Amino acid sequence: AVPVRGAAVHARPVVRGLGRLFAPIWMKVVTLIAIFALLYHAWIGVKDIWMDYVKPTGVRLTLQTGTALWLIFCAVWSVQILWRV
Repeated sequence: AVPVRGAAVHARPVVRGLGRLFAPIWMKVVTLIAIFALLYHAWIGVKDIWMDYVKPTGVRLTLQTGTALWLIFCAVWSVQILWRV
């Protein structure tokens, strides 16, 4: 990656603004509900793809387990990011 001169100077006000936006607890809760809804939607869609197009049961189970673990990781990471702000 090539550093861009002055990029850090302009990024700091944006970060402060986002910190203020996500500071109220109600905003964090609403954002988490939206994130969990999106992750659930992703789980349903990817699970259907694995069930429709992957016929060997062992491979399908492995893919579904990997997908579930990845989505759980994303959910935990989202909570950590939101509560760090």
